[in-house]
Amino acid sequence: MSTVPPIAAWPAAPLSGKVVLVTGGANGIGRGIAQAVLGAGGRVLIGDLDVEAGEACLAEWQRGEDAAFQRLDITDEASVRDFIAVALQRFGRIDGLVNNAGIAGPHGTGLQDMDWDEWQRRLSSLHGAFLCSKHTLPALTASAAGAIINIASTRAWQSEAHSEAYAAAKGGLVAFTHALAISAGPAVRVNSISPGWIGTTAWQAPSQRHAPEYSAIDHAQHPVGRVGRPEDIGALAVYLLSSLSGFTTGQDFIVDGGMTRKMIYAE
Repeated sequence: MSTVPPIAAWPAAPLSGKVVLVTGGANGIGRGIAQAVLGAGGRVLIGDLDVEAGEACLAEWQRGEDAAFQRLDITDEASVRDFIAVALQRFGRIDGLVNNAGIAGPHGTGLQDMDWDEWQRRLSSLHGAFLCSKHTLPALTASAAGAIINIASTRAWQSEAHSEAYAAAKGGLVAFTHALAISAGPAVRVNSISPGWIGTTAWQAPSQRHAPEYSAIDHAQHPVGRVGRPEDIGALAVYLLSSLSGFTTGQDFIVDGGMTRKMIYAE
């Protein structure tokens, strides 16, 4: 007769010994994820076009052995290769990749007035996820438990006017996630996170930071009673990067304070 397994202790540092790459990791949600990785015992290389913000991260974290910054353009394949090479040279391994970089704002030119170059630019998060995943997969496969997280958006599931390109990029990331999960498994798990309204004004480069300004209505729109914070996404990212989520792949996780579940009627 089999017995029930004993109570298992939760790991105090679930990413201990792990190396994670975070694109767009110097600002906003990316910085929140990078800080969560460090807090969970991991090491991190952040890549970002914003050099001021990247250097500020290192100065403020004071984690010289565990954190590094590399300027990264996710739409430039040579830049992506260099980013990964720096990670392997600095840390000797890669266990996780967070594809977070891309254009943050959902609103653009109306579709009829949008030219091809703007359409392509607004799909940069999808193009970057392809390039970064492609060139990181060999190292992730060599890891004992490689993991990829693609940062999508609730805009993959609901929209406002004139956000077609952004919605296409984020919807594409969700589909890219489950397709890659099948191709890369079982060696590498792939999941996505779709954040809702996350306040990031205090998580920017020093010259751009300012305290958030939200109304009571802004907070009340969320069933949890507040606008989201980067650390809310970071907490889930740590779980998905760690062995705690070893049976989870190909999934999209909506983190929006319940906002997409709330019916709103005009008064």
